[in-house]
Amino acid sequence: MTEPIIQELKTKGQAALDHLHSEFSKIQTGRASAALVEMLMVDSYGTKMPLKSLANITVPDAKTISIQPWDRGQIASVEKAIRDSNLGLNPQNNGIAIHLNLPPLTEERRKELVKVLHRYAEESRIVVRNLRHEALDQLKALEKAKEIGEDQLEVAEKEAQKHVDGFNAQIEEAAKKKEKDVMTV
Repeated sequence: MTEPIIQELKTKGQAALDHLHSEFSKIQTGRASAALVEMLMVDSYGTKMPLKSLANITVPDAKTISIQPWDRGQIASVEKAIRDSNLGLNPQNNGIAIHLNLPPLTEERRKELVKVLHRYAEESRIVVRNLRHEALDQLKALEKAKEIGEDQLEVAEKEAQKHVDGFNAQIEEAAKKKEKDVMTV
């Protein structure tokens, strides 16, 4: 009776972790990564589309991202999307592809990025906390409706808390690892 509630907690908790890792991949660490730009929304023929569906994105070296749109007519739109983003990158257009040279991160910028990643981690913790509250409310409703006993409620609450603690530990570990990556010169 309590298993679907615990399973839903695990599924949604894992989704929160996956989202956190996705957000972390977009944070610049001083090394080029396609993940930095692949989800930029580009205005393409009147609709917004992610950059990865419009162009080939490669990383020729540790400081350069190369973007080659499949339709050369889209180069201006891609360039505009990069300029309008808050990445702080200056696209260089050679008519065939766009090259982004990642400048070395200053100490001040690194500290700003650490604040951003801690904000993402806290948002994930809040999501996990809310998931725990939802699960506990559902479990208490089952107990109130006499579908489960007090003992089953206690066991299910402990299991839910065990999963929440696991997710929080993974969030903390991911944040520390990303902070180390950002602060490494």
